[in-house]
Amino acid sequence: MPGIKGPSDYSQEPPRHPSLQINSKVPFNAEPPRSALASSYVTPVDLFYKRNHGPIPVVDDIERYCVDICGLIGTPKKLYMRDVRMLPKYNVTATLQCAGNRRTAMSKTRKVRGVGWDVSAIGNAVWGGAKLADLLELIGIPKLTCSTQSGGKHVEFVSIDKCKEENGGPYKASIPLSQATNPEADVLLAYEMNGEPLNRDHGYPLRVIVPGVIGARSVKWLDSINIIAEECQGFFMQKDYKMFPPSVDWDNINWSTRRPQMDFPVQSVICSLEDVQSIKPGKVTISGYAVSGGGRGIERVDVSIDGGKTWLEASRSQKTGVPYIADHVSSDKWAWVLFEVTVDIPYSTEIVAKAVDSAANVQPENVQDIWNLRGILNTSWHRVQVRVGHSNM
Repeated sequence: MPGIKGPSDYSQEPPRHPSLQINSKVPFNAEPPRSALASSYVTPVDLFYKRNHGPIPVVDDIERYCVDICGLIGTPKKLYMRDVRMLPKYNVTATLQCAGNRRTAMSKTRKVRGVGWDVSAIGNAVWGGAKLADLLELIGIPKLTCSTQSGGKHVEFVSIDKCKEENGGPYKASIPLSQATNPEADVLLAYEMNGEPLNRDHGYPLRVIVPGVIGARSVKWLDSINIIAEECQGFFMQKDYKMFPPSVDWDNINWSTRRPQMDFPVQSVICSLEDVQSIKPGKVTISGYAVSGGGRGIERVDVSIDGGKTWLEASRSQKTGVPYIADHVSSDKWAWVLFEVTVDIPYSTEIVAKAVDSAANVQPENVQDIWNLRGILNTSWHRVQVRVGHSNM
C-alpha cells in the first residue's frame, strides 16, 4: 500500500520499555509488571501490553497513506488521514484485553497452545479518533443499520500486518454492521492514544478500537474496510479465539461449531501481590483491576483472605474525584475499575479476588471448569499465596 509497508523481517522493530516481560521475541509479545497496572487508571503507552503477529509495519509517507473502503457499497472510496481528521473527534476511554490474558495459569492445569501470558495482557487507554458510524454514514450507510441494500451485514477490517497464520496474508477481523453503525458502541478509527499519536506498536497511523470486545477485533495498521455479507473468514475469526468446552481437544475439534468470541467476560486480578509473595504480618493493601465486556460495569469486587471462606468488599474507582457507580453516565462504561482493600494478615494464607458485573455475572471459581485447548478467557477467581514471616527483634 502507498505510504506504509509490512516488513518481511524484524530489523526495523521499535524500541520498547525495559521493564516489559517478553513472552515472545519474534513476533514481539510482551506485558508489563502487574504492579504497574494498579498504579494508574490510564495505562502509560510504554507499559501497555504488546500483541503482535508479525513485523511492525513502517510508515514511509503519511501523506500517501490511505484506507480502501470497498465491498457491498455503491462506490469504493479511499480514505486519507486528512479525511479521518475532518470527521468529529471523540475520546473514548476503553480497556483492551487479549483473549489469552492469564493463559499461563490455565496451562498449569492442562497444557494449552498459545503465547504464555501472565495477568497483564490488558491495559486501559484514552483513544482518540473518528467514530466508524460517522465514516460509514459518509459512504451512504445510515446509523443503526443492520443490513445494506446490497446485503452487507458485517464490517471487515484488514491490516497491513502480514502473519504466518494467514499464510503470509494480512491479519483481519470483522464486527456486525449493526455494531459498527451504532454511535453508542463507540467503535473508533483511532489515531491517538493517551493524547499522543499512536506509536508503531499500537497501530500507527490508524487502527480500529472496538470497546468491550476481545483485543483481537481491534485491528491495527488499517489497510482496508470491507462491507461484507458474512462474517470475516480469516484465521483469527474462524480457527482461533473461540470458546470450547474442556472435553474438546486437538483430535476432535470442529471449529465451525462455535462462533467467534466477541465480548470478554467479567474479570479481576490482584496486582499488588505476586502469585507467591513473602510479607510481614500486619496491614496489607490489596489492589488490582476488574473489568467486564459489552459495556457492563463492575457492581462489586470481593476479596477473601482465607481462601474463599469469607469475603470483604473492596472499594472501586476510575477517575480521581468522581465516585464510581456501575453503569452510571459519569463512569467510563468501556473501562476497567481499580479496586482496593486494606486487611490485617497475621499468618500465611491464600488471598482471592472475584468480581461481579452489572448483569450479575460472576467469575467461575475454578480454572478447571473453563479450561479450553487455546487457553482463552481465563476468568477464574484470581488467587495469590502469601507467606508471612516474623522478623526477629
